[in-house]
Amino acid sequence: GRARPGQPQPQGPPQPQPKSRELFRSQRKESEGSVDCPNLEFEYGDADGHGAELAELYSYTEEPELSTNRRCFQEDFHAQAQGRRWLELDGAQQKAYVMRLLDALEVVNRDKRLKVARAILYLAQGVFGDCDNDGDVLHWSRHNSFLLYRLGTFTAFLELLNMEIDNSQACSSALRKPAISLADSTELRVLLSVMYLMVENIRVEQEEDPPEWRTCRETFRMELSFPVHTDEPFALLLFTMVTKFCSGHAPHFPMKKVLLLLWKVLLFTLGGFEALQAMKVRRREELGLPPLPEDSIQVMRSMRAASPPTYSVELVEQQQQQKRGHRSRRPLVKQDSLDIYNERDPFKNDEAGVDEEENDDVDSGIEGELDLVERDTIIPTVPAQRPPIERVSFPKGLPWAPKVRQKDIEHFLEASRNKFIGFTLGQDTETLIGLPRPIHESVKTLKQHKYVSISDVQIKNEEELEKCPMSLGEEEVQETPCEILYRAMLYNLPQYMIALLKILLAAAPTSKAKTDSINILADVLPEEMPVTVLQSMKLGIDVNRHKEIIVKSISASLLLLLKHFKLNHIYQFEYVSQHLVFANCIPLILKFFNQNIMSYITAKNSISVLDYPHCTVYDLPELTAESLEAGDNNQFCWRNLFSCINLLRILNKLTKWKHSRTMMLVVFKSAPILKRALKVKQAMMQLYVLKLLKIQTKYLGRQWRKSNMKTMSAIYQKVRHRMNDDWAYGNDIDARPWDFQAEECTLRANIEAFNSRRYDKPQDSEFAPVDNCLQSVLGQRLELPEDFHYSYELWLEREVFSQPIRWEELLHYQ
Repeated sequence: GRARPGQPQPQGPPQPQPKSRELFRSQRKESEGSVDCPNLEFEYGDADGHGAELAELYSYTEEPELSTNRRCFQEDFHAQAQGRRWLELDGAQQKAYVMRLLDALEVVNRDKRLKVARAILYLAQGVFGDCDNDGDVLHWSRHNSFLLYRLGTFTAFLELLNMEIDNSQACSSALRKPAISLADSTELRVLLSVMYLMVENIRVEQEEDPPEWRTCRETFRMELSFPVHTDEPFALLLFTMVTKFCSGHAPHFPMKKVLLLLWKVLLFTLGGFEALQAMKVRRREELGLPPLPEDSIQVMRSMRAASPPTYSVELVEQQQQQKRGHRSRRPLVKQDSLDIYNERDPFKNDEAGVDEEENDDVDSGIEGELDLVERDTIIPTVPAQRPPIERVSFPKGLPWAPKVRQKDIEHFLEASRNKFIGFTLGQDTETLIGLPRPIHESVKTLKQHKYVSISDVQIKNEEELEKCPMSLGEEEVQETPCEILYRAMLYNLPQYMIALLKILLAAAPTSKAKTDSINILADVLPEEMPVTVLQSMKLGIDVNRHKEIIVKSISASLLLLLKHFKLNHIYQFEYVSQHLVFANCIPLILKFFNQNIMSYITAKNSISVLDYPHCTVYDLPELTAESLEAGDNNQFCWRNLFSCINLLRILNKLTKWKHSRTMMLVVFKSAPILKRALKVKQAMMQLYVLKLLKIQTKYLGRQWRKSNMKTMSAIYQKVRHRMNDDWAYGNDIDARPWDFQAEECTLRANIEAFNSRRYDKPQDSEFAPVDNCLQSVLGQRLELPEDFHYSYELWLEREVFSQPIRWEELLHYQ
């Protein structure tokens, strides 16, 4: 059998000698992860903490508006409540006051309407003027959001939002301006802020919530998912705002708030990652499929990050150390499982190159293939500083149960029958006559690990429905929030995907400012630009934070759409993913990762004292250039790590099982870009990077695999195994003829057939019954144009009488 990457080989490497002990220790330290890249204690989830999600709604330049909202509320409230505070009112009084405010919204005067909307926003922000700490503000924000929703505030604000979107005067004045600022989107920002606070506060569940709040939550979810007053779900209105902004017709739209609200509405109506897992389990039960082999969320949470591969800079340092006298005695010979019987290969270049793509791991000391427990048997005295926890943190065995597809079993049997009996039996996987005993055992093992996905069942059903549309009758489609959203998005879906990717490109840190790119900073730039260095630094942090939040919301929205559509119907997922691919999503994500990803993940683009709700209840300390440069003390930026994982997951979804798209990864030289991302010591992020590397290793050549054995080993340890997948060797890969264009065209034809069958019913009259009765057909009243009776004689002469009847032609049709 072949030597498998990641497994210890029979002969152990030589013991390190005392003289080389220092070099050995330094190399060992590198192999276990360099000092600048600690293990990141990050827990992936649907969203960040409740306070952090509310804080990201506001830019730092919007901070003065918080006191404006408070003033608008207090001017009105003191006139009504005479010296009392909001917190002192009982439920009935609070309800009566909110009803008064909602009545006051029904005025023509824009300024008066804005003042009332600001007062309502102050309530949704948690009446911070009456609170003493952050917790109180968040508590009252939730309490008031439920109160506002029960009294119909969301519907009232939805009407106002529709009015503002259609406000052509605001659009034309924004188009005429040379520079758009925060002031151009004031009304829209107030409306969207109220709606966002209501959606986010009601969406988040807490144990102490009273039963009526739970009822409210379900009602609100239904209202957002199943439209009553309009023909489309609320998310579609937000998608329309995004496309209108990208087309240049409404440059003043506050895009960050729109995208955050869109993400939270999708999360609320469709469900988060744990809800998705539960839906998947339930769906498999309904289809009679065996249960999932494991809960992927739990497996990933228990994974441990691997040491990142060694990089060219470190390789140069090692070479210099070796040249200074350690050359003759190498501490540990490289465990190269593809070259195990020739460890001192005379043709292997001793001078490790510094080309990052080709020679990343050559001569890099201890490789990551050995477990620490196994390492201990070949390593002599270990320094006392070594943390003892490392010993037990390696999981026993592989984390994932292997999977086999039906196609894999068919291909295996086809090859075996060709080899042993000289003919094949098509898709028959039961008949094993004439095959030797080991093949019987192999088939048995493959069938034990056979995995039938929901997508496989859906594709098979679709083929049958296409084949027999009459006999199978109408398909029963469940009216889920996902189905309703897809139906509403269907005809403009390409534009929505292009718009989201355009904004993502403009917000990516690697993008250069171009004159033709869209301006996504309209809702962060103040009217008066900064004059001092401190103000410029503060605005610079604000702009970077603004872009990071946009990337976070778009990446999370796209991932949710892909995952939910895939569960709802595979061809809905394929339609979205194909349009993302056509809009250059794959190179865009690779461009995003082609930066110093560690510095992006540890970026300090936030000023914690200016974050809501902290800035509303505490006096602000004097900001200095030093305090702004220092940033917060967090080990990493949650939103940036979250965005990176989302983008990697999207890239995985787009390329999985698609040869043409995998080749795009190869053509765009994604391997070195992805390898650099392995420097981030976070297990989940590493897993998705390794998955992307695994699908293309067979195309990267033997030299790449030889030079990157540590990465190959990490793939073996962390990524799920497909039993007869030849990913690590890629034998005769060039000999396989694949027409990549045909693959995408076939997929597109299947998607179009699905969409027309299910969603184009009014136009599809192919199977409508035909009326063959002459009297009935002639007796039908036809709507003729008004001028027909003036020209009908001429028409009869030209079309009927002057046309000779060729009776002999009828004989040919008999």
